[in-house]
Amino acid sequence: MKGVFITGTDTDVGKTMVAGGLAAVLKEQKVDVGVFKPFLSGISRDHPESDTRVLKEMSESPLSLEEVTPFAFKEPLAPFVAGKLEGKHVAIEAVLDHWKKIRNHHEFFIVEGAGGISVPLGENYLVSDLIKALQLPIVIVARPNLGTINHTYLTVEYAKNIGLDVAGIVINGRSGDEDLSEKTSPALIEKLCRVPILGETPKLRDCSKPRVKQMIKEQVDLGLLVKQLGLSDTSVSK
Repeated sequence: MKGVFITGTDTDVGKTMVAGGLAAVLKEQKVDVGVFKPFLSGISRDHPESDTRVLKEMSESPLSLEEVTPFAFKEPLAPFVAGKLEGKHVAIEAVLDHWKKIRNHHEFFIVEGAGGISVPLGENYLVSDLIKALQLPIVIVARPNLGTINHTYLTVEYAKNIGLDVAGIVINGRSGDEDLSEKTSPALIEKLCRVPILGETPKLRDCSKPRVKQMIKEQVDLGLLVKQLGLSDTSVSK
């Protein structure tokens, strides 16, 4: 299965923006792309601003909202905690069983996690355990401001230490009036982490599909991402 897992250094760093934007760009390039976000907390799947709805609409996948996100919880907490409050336990086997049902619906999948790479999804597994089970390379989405060097470095080193393939980093949410940390962090992150910065995307006021897609086209090096994933430009769309 060709694909990529989008994770983050924290919650609210813009994973869905990056994942949805990448899906829209690939779709425009005639790639048969699907999306999978197994867990959603704090908002209903069909809400216009839910991650599930955004991913489905930007990818134009015929998969239903329930197929894109099989496990949803009411409280805006880590899925394991939110599930416990509802008396629900989702084993990793249940997630993988659902994945097996949908993975052949598309030739390339963008999978999005929940929060950061070490967020607990169930009783005995984290986001990182799910990534290993899916055997997908990862793109890490990081915030741009002070503190991001530490958060990004720790995320990359943890991922490498457990054997994950880190394809690159997208720094998302740069302000129009950049401070010194935003200007200097990317080069140091790339040097320390020994992982390429795939792009630096701005904080958008207009988060419409056309604007997000245009942002990804302009600010993310899709050719470099394809190279990092070990794919040729044509193999992605086959």
